[in-house]
Amino acid sequence: MEVTAARRSFLCDIGFWADRTALHEAASHGRALQLKQLIESGVSVNMVTVDNITPLHEACIQAHPNCARLLLEAGAQVDVRTIHGSTPLCNACASGSLECAKMLLDYGAKVNPSLTALTASPLHEACIQGNVEVVKLMISSGAQLEAFDVHFGPPLPHRMC
Repeated sequence: MEVTAARRSFLCDIGFWADRTALHEAASHGRALQLKQLIESGVSVNMVTVDNITPLHEACIQAHPNCARLLLEAGAQVDVRTIHGSTPLCNACASGSLECAKMLLDYGAKVNPSLTALTASPLHEACIQGNVEVVKLMISSGAQLEAFDVHFGPPLPHRMC
Protein backbone atom coordinates (compact mmCIF):
# COMPACT_ATOMS: atom_id res chain seq x y z
CA MET A 1 0.00 0.00 0.00
CA GLU A 2 1.32 3.42 -0.94
CA VAL A 3 1.78 6.38 1.41
CA THR A 4 0.62 9.61 -0.18
CA ALA A 5 0.94 13.28 0.72
CA ALA A 6 -2.15 14.99 2.08
CA ARG A 7 -1.87 18.00 -0.22
CA ARG A 8 1.03 18.43 -2.54
CA SER A 9 2.51 21.90 -2.85
CA PHE A 10 5.91 22.84 -4.17
CA LEU A 11 7.93 24.93 -1.75
CA CYS A 12 11.18 26.35 -3.17
CA ASP A 13 13.91 23.72 -3.37
CA ILE A 14 12.82 21.52 -0.47
CA GLY A 15 10.24 19.72 -2.58
CA PHE A 16 6.66 18.78 -1.79
CA TRP A 17 4.96 19.10 1.58
CA ALA A 18 1.51 18.42 2.93
CA ASP A 19 -0.96 19.80 5.46
CA ARG A 20 -3.05 17.84 7.90
CA THR A 21 -6.23 16.46 6.39
CA ALA A 22 -9.72 16.02 7.77
CA LEU A 23 -8.73 12.39 8.36
CA HIS A 24 -5.79 13.48 10.54
CA GLU A 25 -8.06 15.81 12.50
CA ALA A 26 -10.78 13.19 13.01
CA ALA A 27 -8.23 10.62 14.22
CA SER A 28 -6.55 13.11 16.53
CA HIS A 29 -9.80 14.22 18.15
CA GLY A 30 -11.31 10.75 18.44
CA ARG A 31 -14.15 11.43 16.02
CA ALA A 32 -14.77 7.81 15.01
CA LEU A 33 -18.00 8.46 13.11
CA GLN A 34 -16.42 11.22 11.00
CA LEU A 35 -13.38 9.02 10.44
CA LYS A 36 -15.59 6.14 9.30
CA GLN A 37 -17.45 8.42 6.89
CA LEU A 38 -14.20 9.74 5.42
CA ILE A 39 -12.85 6.22 4.96
CA GLU A 40 -16.09 5.09 3.33
CA SER A 41 -15.90 8.06 0.95
CA GLY A 42 -12.57 6.75 -0.32
CA VAL A 43 -10.06 8.96 1.48
CA SER A 44 -6.67 7.26 1.76
CA VAL A 45 -5.86 6.15 5.31
CA ASN A 46 -2.15 6.45 4.53
CA MET A 47 -2.03 10.20 3.89
CA VAL A 48 1.08 11.78 5.40
CA THR A 49 1.88 15.30 6.56
CA VAL A 50 5.14 17.12 5.96
CA ASP A 51 6.52 15.29 9.03
CA ASN A 52 5.32 11.95 7.61
CA ILE A 53 2.62 11.70 10.28
CA THR A 54 -0.31 9.48 9.37
CA PRO A 55 -3.80 9.47 10.84
CA LEU A 56 -2.79 6.26 12.65
CA HIS A 57 0.02 8.13 14.40
CA GLU A 58 -2.54 10.76 15.43
CA ALA A 59 -5.01 8.21 16.80
CA CYS A 60 -2.30 6.46 18.81
CA ILE A 61 -0.65 9.55 20.30
CA GLN A 62 -4.06 10.76 21.46
CA ALA A 63 -5.03 7.27 22.71
CA HIS A 64 -8.11 6.76 20.52
CA PRO A 65 -8.28 2.97 20.01
CA ASN A 66 -11.62 3.07 18.15
CA CYS A 67 -10.09 5.39 15.56
CA ALA A 68 -6.92 3.29 15.37
CA ARG A 69 -9.04 0.18 14.77
CA LEU A 70 -10.98 1.85 11.92
CA LEU A 71 -7.73 2.93 10.28
CA LEU A 72 -6.08 -0.47 10.64
CA GLU A 73 -9.14 -2.26 9.30
CA ALA A 74 -9.06 0.10 6.30
CA GLY A 75 -5.42 -0.78 5.54
CA ALA A 76 -3.35 1.79 7.45
CA GLN A 77 0.36 0.95 7.45
CA VAL A 78 1.22 -0.27 10.94
CA ASP A 79 4.96 0.51 11.00
CA VAL A 80 5.20 3.75 9.00
CA ARG A 81 7.67 6.20 10.59
CA THR A 82 7.54 9.93 11.09
CA ILE A 83 10.54 11.98 10.02
CA HIS A 84 11.78 11.53 13.59
CA GLY A 85 11.48 7.76 13.35
CA SER A 86 8.44 7.24 15.57
CA THR A 87 6.04 4.44 14.70
CA PRO A 88 2.40 4.31 15.76
CA LEU A 89 3.47 1.77 18.43
CA CYS A 90 5.96 4.31 19.82
CA ASN A 91 3.10 6.82 19.93
CA ALA A 92 0.75 4.38 21.65
CA CYS A 93 3.39 3.62 24.29
CA ALA A 94 4.14 7.33 24.77
CA SER A 95 0.45 8.01 25.35
CA GLY A 96 0.13 5.04 27.70
CA SER A 97 -2.60 3.46 25.59
CA LEU A 98 -2.55 -0.26 26.37
CA GLU A 99 -5.49 -0.88 24.03
CA CYS A 100 -3.82 0.86 21.06
CA ALA A 101 -0.53 -0.94 21.74
CA LYS A 102 -2.21 -4.36 21.88
CA MET A 103 -4.10 -3.68 18.67
CA LEU A 104 -0.98 -2.54 16.81
CA LEU A 105 0.86 -5.67 17.89
CA ASP A 106 -2.10 -7.76 16.71
CA TYR A 107 -1.74 -6.07 13.32
CA GLY A 108 1.96 -6.95 13.16
CA ALA A 109 3.68 -3.84 14.53
CA LYS A 110 7.38 -4.35 15.25
CA VAL A 111 8.08 -4.27 18.97
CA ASN A 112 11.77 -3.62 18.22
CA PRO A 113 11.96 -1.17 15.31
CA SER A 114 15.47 -0.05 14.51
CA LEU A 115 16.42 2.93 16.63
CA THR A 116 17.24 6.24 15.01
CA ALA A 117 19.11 9.21 16.45
CA LEU A 118 15.80 11.00 16.97
CA THR A 119 13.48 8.45 18.55
CA ALA A 120 13.22 5.96 21.36
CA SER A 121 11.94 2.38 21.17
CA PRO A 122 8.36 1.54 22.16
CA LEU A 123 9.73 0.08 25.42
CA HIS A 124 11.64 3.31 26.12
CA GLU A 125 8.46 5.30 25.52
CA ALA A 126 6.44 3.03 27.83
CA CYS A 127 9.05 3.31 30.61
CA ILE A 128 9.29 7.09 30.26
CA GLN A 129 5.48 7.29 30.44
CA GLY A 130 5.52 5.11 33.54
CA ASN A 131 2.66 2.84 32.49
CA VAL A 132 3.49 -0.54 34.03
CA GLU A 133 0.89 -2.45 31.99
CA VAL A 134 2.26 -1.13 28.68
CA VAL A 135 5.81 -1.95 29.81
CA LYS A 136 4.73 -5.51 30.67
CA LEU A 137 3.06 -5.83 27.26
CA MET A 138 6.19 -4.67 25.44
CA ILE A 139 8.41 -7.07 27.42
CA SER A 140 6.04 -10.02 26.96
CA SER A 141 5.95 -9.22 23.22
CA GLY A 142 9.73 -9.52 22.98
CA ALA A 143 11.00 -5.98 23.48
CA GLN A 144 14.77 -5.90 23.80
CA LEU A 145 15.65 -4.99 27.39
CA GLU A 146 19.19 -4.07 26.37
CA ALA A 147 18.13 -1.69 23.57
CA PHE A 148 20.33 1.39 24.01
CA ASP A 149 19.25 4.82 22.87
CA VAL A 150 21.85 7.58 22.59
CA HIS A 151 19.57 10.06 24.37
CA PHE A 152 17.76 7.80 26.82
CA GLY A 153 20.21 4.94 27.48
CA PRO A 154 18.65 1.54 28.28
CA PRO A 155 14.87 1.54 28.75
CA LEU A 156 14.37 0.17 32.26
CA PRO A 157 16.16 2.75 34.46
CA HIS A 158 13.47 5.35 33.76
CA ARG A 159 11.21 6.72 36.47
CA MET A 160 8.75 3.81 36.63
CA CYS A 161 11.28 1.04 36.88
